[in-house]
Amino acid sequence: MSKKKVVVAFSGGLDTSYTVMYLAKEKGYEVYAACANTGGFSAEQLKANEENAYKLGAKQYVTLDITKEYYEKSIRYMVYGNVLRNGTYPVSVSSERIFQGIAIARYANEIGADAIAHGSTGAGNDQVRFDMTFLVMCPKMEIITLTRDNNLSRKEEVDYLNANGYFADFTKLKYSYNVGIWGTSICGGEILDSKQGLPESAYLKQVEKTGSEVLSLDFVKGELKGVNGTRYEDSIEAIQAVEKIGAAYGIGRDMHVGDTIIGIKGRVGFEAAAPMLIIGAHKFLEKFTLSKWQQYWKDQVSNWYGMFTHESQYLEPVMRDIEAMLTESQRNVTGTVTLELRPYGFSTIGVDSENDLVKSKLGEYGEGAKGWTSEEAKGFIKITSNPLRVYYGNHKDEFTE
Repeated sequence: MSKKKVVVAFSGGLDTSYTVMYLAKEKGYEVYAACANTGGFSAEQLKANEENAYKLGAKQYVTLDITKEYYEKSIRYMVYGNVLRNGTYPVSVSSERIFQGIAIARYANEIGADAIAHGSTGAGNDQVRFDMTFLVMCPKMEIITLTRDNNLSRKEEVDYLNANGYFADFTKLKYSYNVGIWGTSICGGEILDSKQGLPESAYLKQVEKTGSEVLSLDFVKGELKGVNGTRYEDSIEAIQAVEKIGAAYGIGRDMHVGDTIIGIKGRVGFEAAAPMLIIGAHKFLEKFTLSKWQQYWKDQVSNWYGMFTHESQYLEPVMRDIEAMLTESQRNVTGTVTLELRPYGFSTIGVDSENDLVKSKLGEYGEGAKGWTSEEAKGFIKITSNPLRVYYGNHKDEFTE
């Protein structure tokens, strides 16, 4: 009989390392270890992942590089929508997990796997994101989650690996990190105490610059295409360039507190220089180039887009409809935004765009009107006041002093 095939979503961490070895050694599966890279793994880390997967008993290891797909199908729309969960967090890890799940499921279908496995615990959001994606894309495959189902401790997993001749540095650090192109999350340590914040040492990227400098970002129909005068055809490279500049000032550090998919509150620290600078500049440009109601309705659907992404609803068909609206809204969002950077923060300075609606022949705000007369202004104000005059004409007692 041929062995059953199982695809393991392999990050190289403790839980997925245990999963690979246990399924290969104890359950007799033919294990395919797949690492879905959304821009957070270095070449050295990917090489180590491959070597370790084979040591753990995998029949095959593969890296699925989906950074470009992740940008085109997620990051791009989150910039269009200026998506910040609870006005704070750029939906970094949650959006990555969706696309990692999609890539793993796609690979499992390609090789005709019988089962698909991941290392999530039962206390977080990732179990929902992976399971829901697999249930939709691989409906006939068994989903295996050893860490969750057996409520395994780190010690149990380490002891098992060591007993079977696999030794790696799985020392539990004070903090756990998830690094990606759209930000780094930080969990553990002081974050577990609501009264405390993170110390400087908790951040992976240290502040290297003092003083200030000007940063210019060029957008073409809402997409970042230039940084300080350098043109980028690949927006991923542009994001990486902004990250390098902004991280040196410690920009993009914050703490996010929100509601998890499973109903409990969660707290996470993060550093995301590029997302915060790009979204800040993009939103500033939209203030100059979009109408009042374009901005209003875009904000409404963007909030839902970010929430649905976080809540593992990326595959919900309405998301494609929202993406269509967001794309159309960007037709005039072209121009250069100037920012001033300083340690731990930045300010918006100005915008240069052919679509600048502040430049109007009708008048300059606070200066002078050219498109209407003073009499027309007084008539407009009087008519606008009619609903209030009608109401308070009958309810004079409701005036407050």
